[in-house]
Formats: sequence, structure tokens, C-alpha cells
Amino acid sequence: MYAIIQTGGKQYQVAPGDVIRIETLEGEKGDTVSIPKVLFVARDQEILVGKPYLEGVSVVGEVLHQGRDRKILIFKHKRRKGYKKMVGHRQPYTQFKIKEIQGV
Repeated sequence: MYAIIQTGGKQYQVAPGDVIRIETLEGEKGDTVSIPKVLFVARDQEILVGKPYLEGVSVVGEVLHQGRDRKILIFKHKRRKGYKKMVGHRQPYTQFKIKEIQGV
């Protein structure tokens, strides 16, 4: 059994037991969080497709870690103009373990 969920503007294929890194979710380490935006569920020979989301179906999981990814450096310059600019960015993320797909 697996599902396709949408969170943080991205789509992820998940199954019970998977550990994924997604955009930051509300909640502390150990909290149980439900993601209601489920687009697709496949179970044995049965397939459910939402338009755009499935009603009454959600993916439940546990927050394992709230963190920030490695630093990405953005360097801009224009040759012979003396213009240089360096900016760093660390994207926050949530490490999330899928427990179950409810409502199927």
C-alpha cells in the first residue's frame, strides 16, 4: 500500500514505515501529525484517485526531527564592474515517519 501526498508545494510517494524530509510542519519532536492532502492511494488491486484530493483519507505520521539543511551559497558578480554579492541560505525541514494511511 502506498499513497501520494502533497505538502509544502511538493508531492511525495509514501508508504507506512517510510522516513521522509519535507517542508517544515507545525509540531515538536515526537508529535503525531496528520496530512489531509492525499492525491492517490494504491492498495493491492484497488486504486483511488482524488479530484484533486481524496475525501476522508489522510496520512498520519510522527515528527522525528526539526532541523535545517546544509548551507547553500549564492554568489553573484558582474565582471569588470566591481559588483560582488554572496548570500547564504539554510532551508528548514521536518524529518517525518509515516505511521499509517487512514480512511482507506
